[in-house]
Amino acid sequence: MLFEVWAPQADRVALKLEGATHDMEPHPVRTGWWLTEAGARDGDRYGYVVDGGHPLPDPRSRRQPDGPDGLSAVVDHDGFPWQHPWEGRRLSGAVLYELHVGTYTDEGTFDAAAARLAHLAELGVTHVELMPVCPFPGRHGWGYDGVAPWAVHEPYGGPEGLKRFVDAAHAHGLGVVLDVVHNHLGPSGNHLPAFGPYFTDTHHTPWGAAVNLDAPGSDEVRAYFLESALAWLRDYRLDGLRLDAVHALFDTRALPFLEELSTAVDVLSVQLGRPLFLVAESDRCDPRTTAPRAQNGLGLHAQWNDDFHHALHTALTGESQGYYADFARAPLAALAKTLTRVFFHDGTYSSFRGRTHGRRVDRTRTPAHRFLGYAQTHDQIGNRALGDRLSATLSPGLLACAAALVLTGPYTPMLFMGEEWGARTPWQYFTDHPDPELAEAVRTGRRREFAAHGWAEEDIPDPQDPATRARSCLDWDEPGKEPHARVLAWYCELIALRRIRPDLTDPDIAAVKVVHDEEARWLTFRRGDIRTVVNLGKEPAVIPLGRNNCRVLASWEPVQPPQPDGEFRLPPESCAVLGPANA
Repeated sequence: MLFEVWAPQADRVALKLEGATHDMEPHPVRTGWWLTEAGARDGDRYGYVVDGGHPLPDPRSRRQPDGPDGLSAVVDHDGFPWQHPWEGRRLSGAVLYELHVGTYTDEGTFDAAAARLAHLAELGVTHVELMPVCPFPGRHGWGYDGVAPWAVHEPYGGPEGLKRFVDAAHAHGLGVVLDVVHNHLGPSGNHLPAFGPYFTDTHHTPWGAAVNLDAPGSDEVRAYFLESALAWLRDYRLDGLRLDAVHALFDTRALPFLEELSTAVDVLSVQLGRPLFLVAESDRCDPRTTAPRAQNGLGLHAQWNDDFHHALHTALTGESQGYYADFARAPLAALAKTLTRVFFHDGTYSSFRGRTHGRRVDRTRTPAHRFLGYAQTHDQIGNRALGDRLSATLSPGLLACAAALVLTGPYTPMLFMGEEWGARTPWQYFTDHPDPELAEAVRTGRRREFAAHGWAEEDIPDPQDPATRARSCLDWDEPGKEPHARVLAWYCELIALRRIRPDLTDPDIAAVKVVHDEEARWLTFRRGDIRTVVNLGKEPAVIPLGRNNCRVLASWEPVQPPQPDGEFRLPPESCAVLGPANA
């Protein structure tokens, strides 16, 4: 077996394999690379010794059986017995479901999560979006402090566990998307600097040293992350990747890393004969993120639309702190704008940033499915002081309104696990750092952050307390109880409606028409012959739809069809979906 490692600043490198040492030679062609041949089998432990130091894990390790600081293990990807052929599922027409392996079940493993996939198939979603699964310190965490971007967290089940999960998902007709983090690595267990210039002081991120995408040595660093992305899609038969915080990928080169990555993924899609896609998380409100490369865009296939979330959140809750401030001034108007023009900040002033922000989307050239719409995500729940979901404060009727706006809206819908039944369990920030100094720094930093916003420090959950993670696990008894069962049935009904009504997957954003009343707190939008009507107010609403011949396709509360003059009466905190009477 050929072992190769990039260590451009080393004078000598050796391979430590199952206790034996093998000197490595400089690569005859690839500058900075070292190589050697050695007999190895699946599971064999190995590491690299740089300039006589301690054995370190392989930067391109496929498995870390003893955690980020342990030796790597050989993985034979060809040896896995895949059971279910898979032709892929496209992003257009999709409904995504964000899932954290460690809290989806009490067990917190791939196999335990796979045992719950029938629930998702019955719900009607098309893709499971897994939060990061790369190795991180300890057993439990969000996964955004991973340090081995080619490997799989061992407590979840390691590489074989992930493959079993993906194979099981495919058996249910579900695609799988993986959240990957390219913008930084965690503070503990990160050994890359010992090998080469993977990081640079030229730029800085909120989470630490910036990944080197444009300084000397960046060719190999870019290849490192690009090839890692392709390996996930190829070796684990994934359908797509969600790219964390791409606005923190600092890159001044003429060919941006993201454009290079989207090109490589499109090539791989052709080679594999199945659709693949990339979804960016970006706070730039920049349509160039998803614009085709031929139009000087980056060519990513979709991006999260936080502006839609913020408008919806303020309309539902009335919150106005922080980045919600601009949306809260007229929340229904903000919601109407994001339903028809994608971004709220499209060249407008952002008081949160203290400057103008964003750029207008060309609705005539951009299909709606390139943007993801959602009412809740791991960020928007977990980054709250108490990790409280919308269900902690909103009535079931308002939760139903949120579902109607997301699932019949113009964008690719995404749900956060448990949302579909109005889960009452919080989803809080939790860590499991073995390093006591780092653990205390995280604990203290979290409490000080929220104390600055008026919270008592003792009220902020301790991220290191195992009870914080335990509270965040879904309660699978809830879906069978009221009001959760009713909320779940509503989600199923809306997703089924989206699947059978072509108007609800129409890519034409410019065709979406919205009318709203800020004071009465109702809003209606039209997509082809389908109308969605929501009343967020505490009083019944009489909503003028204009003369029409509509029937009720779905409603949260029993309602009568619109009157001949077009007036539609909707109970408080309720919603309905209307369609043509003759179809």
